Amino acid sequence: MPPGPEAYLLDLDGTVYVGTEPVPGAADALGRLRRRGVPFRFVTNTTSRPRAELADRLRGFGIAATSDEIHTPVVAAATLLAEHGCRTVAPFSPLLSLADLGDMTLVGGVSGRSCPARPDAVLLGDLGERWTYALMQEAFEYLLGGAKLVALTRDRYFQGPYGLALDAGPFVRGLEYAVGRDAILVGKPSASFFRAAAEGLGGPRSVAMVGDDLWSDISGAQQSGLAGWLVRTGKFRADALRDSGIVPDRILDSVADLAAPVGIAT
Repeated sequence: MPPGPEAYLLDLDGTVYVGTEPVPGAADALGRLRRRGVPFRFVTNTTSRPRAELADRLRGFGIAATSDEIHTPVVAAATLLAEHGCRTVAPFSPLLSLADLGDMTLVGGVSGRSCPARPDAVLLGDLGERWTYALMQEAFEYLLGGAKLVALTRDRYFQGPYGLALDAGPFVRGLEYAVGRDAILVGKPSASFFRAAAEGLGGPRSVAMVGDDLWSDISGAQQSGLAGWLVRTGKFRADALRDSGIVPDRILDSVADLAAPVGIAT
């Protein structure tokens, strides 16, 4: 058997936990990885919670975690916006998670503040049922005025409490179609997102991304030079795997299987 990866990037919702419940065995598996000295980082496309809250949730599940071990699209967006000299941002994403955005000025969108001039960028995340025609129209007008279109995620759907639910991707695609240009994607499956997360692992030569999303987690990781390991939890669907044309490097019943000695010395 070939040697296993030296480090892992781990998706959160659908992989480490599903909704409000941890995946059985996840805490024990990740605890064993820590004791073995196997580095890992948590990577998520969530746009609803800041890193501090995500770390609190993990600790509530018995999983040791700090904010610095969690990489999110909002953190990636803060870096990109600063690099592009953006100072005013119209948010179309839950405000709570934007605490990690730094000192950007939020105007228009769901910020609750008026937008006297065109913002430098439109920031799209998952607003769920808060999406309205008026919000889409507002974002459309900012983009026609020259604002950058920055997508925190382009995920198609996620596992909600009552089944699969639309994620931000369909709304991002709608605005891309309307204005005739692509969004700048900062979350998974962006190669820059994976690179930034992997840099926090201390430079291991082989890294596996473990997640439940075929496109953002598995295909995105593989196109970024990482291994893509699919779990059969969260949004996993056998028919989607069959029809996608994506071939994971490995398929696990759940993240709990990482506790098994797969090419890693105990």
